[in-house]
Amino acid sequence: MPISTHGPAVRMPPRGRDPGAASRRDDGAGRLAPDGQLFANRAGRAQGTHGHRAESRMNPWVLGGAALAVLIGAVLPLQALVNARLGQETSGALFASFVSFLVGTIVLAVALVAARVRWPTMSVMSDMPGWIWMGGLIGAIYVLSATVLVPRIGAASLICLIVLGQLVGSLLMDHYGVLSDVRPIDAMRVVGAVLVAVGAVLVVRPWAAA
Repeated sequence: MPISTHGPAVRMPPRGRDPGAASRRDDGAGRLAPDGQLFANRAGRAQGTHGHRAESRMNPWVLGGAALAVLIGAVLPLQALVNARLGQETSGALFASFVSFLVGTIVLAVALVAARVRWPTMSVMSDMPGWIWMGGLIGAIYVLSATVLVPRIGAASLICLIVLGQLVGSLLMDHYGVLSDVRPIDAMRVVGAVLVAVGAVLVVRPWAAA
């Protein structure tokens, strides 16, 4: 029986064309990639874009902390005014400052007991450097000074001058890395400090007092 030399027709790809090109597409960077890899690449870019947008959103803890800082700043003048009135009604600014710290100590002691905070041992306390206790000293000087000054220059002037001093001091401490990481002073921070100084001068108005 004669054997046929004609088999099933085999389609050859056109000359110069890659047989796998039909299953590949441009991946967006000028390269050909299989359809599955193309989908994965696009999904990765979409996820990266979504992650970037999520990171750019304001952290709610940051918002809450900023609101709390503003609230504390708003009640600081009230603390000075209350202490000043207490000093006028009793034995003066020094006694009023003592009462202020005494009440604060009682409140914090109750909070420590309620939170069951573990107290450090005496050996740990004694091994600490002497400057570690400066926080309480600075706080006492601040409360006493505010109690004395607020009746004389007013609450707004007192707070503006305190903020100006805090800003200048914090810029210098950041610049030299005092008890923290070094954050050098730049032009924008200097401009901000100058604006705060101008605002303090406008609020205090020393020319009017003269």
